Amino acid sequence: MQDTPKNQTPQENTSTQGTPIGSLGEFGLINRIANTARLKNESSLKGIGDDAAVLNMGEQCTVVSTDLLMEGIHFDLMYTPLKHLGYKSVAVNISDIIAMNAQPTQVTVSLAISSRFPLEAIDEFYAGVRAACDNYQVDLIGGDTSSSIKGFFISVTALGVAKEEDIAYRHNAKVGDHICVTGDLGAAYLGLQLLEREKKIYLESPGVQPNLEGHDYLVGRQLRPEPRQDIQRLLKTLKVKPNAMIDISDGLASELLHICESAQVGCRIYDENIPLNQKTLEMAQTFGIDPLTCALSGGEDYELLFTVDNKYIEELETLHGISIIGRITEMSEGRKIYNKSGSSHDLIAQGWKHLSA
Repeated sequence: MQDTPKNQTPQENTSTQGTPIGSLGEFGLINRIANTARLKNESSLKGIGDDAAVLNMGEQCTVVSTDLLMEGIHFDLMYTPLKHLGYKSVAVNISDIIAMNAQPTQVTVSLAISSRFPLEAIDEFYAGVRAACDNYQVDLIGGDTSSSIKGFFISVTALGVAKEEDIAYRHNAKVGDHICVTGDLGAAYLGLQLLEREKKIYLESPGVQPNLEGHDYLVGRQLRPEPRQDIQRLLKTLKVKPNAMIDISDGLASELLHICESAQVGCRIYDENIPLNQKTLEMAQTFGIDPLTCALSGGEDYELLFTVDNKYIEELETLHGISIIGRITEMSEGRKIYNKSGSSHDLIAQGWKHLSA
């Protein structure tokens, strides 16, 4: 994803000198890099700080996003089939292109592979890559391969096209905009909890087979997410132009705060309007987790969060699959979430943070 540089060298520097990266966290590091990056070319319309970079290529803009996925950090091969991993690696990058309100067109896929993986495993991974490319009509146009000392590492770059006036930047959220979200939230996080539970049981008792019966929806949301190109196309058909848009990879709270910070605005959302699937509610109860926390901080739903002008709201209210959860406010009003009783508290991003100390 364009705003997450997670590169690491093969040999970790264990020196205790200097400032620990964890003291900044992922987004602090991104801001530090962005503050020193100066765009020199007129064709570079947008660099670091959105779901994708934007390049002016004449009549249309090219939109570019890249992501790095590392075994043991972003995925666990104990419960992630390689075909699903190939599909998801492409899908999450396509989601970034869609979140810019652009049409995905091409991807490159680069791998670093350890010797423990046979050729058949790589074939299985690329079967998933091709399935995602076919599903979203994008071309696999290249990449790179390398050996790794340990593990499986994936880098995907996605490209897309859009007219400049159609691009939905985070900083374009306006005071008075309605805040909308597609689909339902929190299911992917609970799918991950299920998989981790079954992994723990297996490690403790290797003879016990995983029990995921009846949980296809939750597990599927984790292992095989689907970018919401259908909603993007629906909005275009209805001639509804989002002012700001972002995909939900790190949780609703984190993504909404990204929009607010970029646009220098506040927000007011209502917990009763946040969409939750019945399967999510039931599994959250099983795990003893607040389902609202799963939606706000769980992540990996890859739904779209967007803001729209008030003139579109009557049309959006009648659409299935889009929930209106609040409004953009003046920054002085803060960034708040309200419950049914009318009380509120500050919206806080509590999702998992990369590069934490």
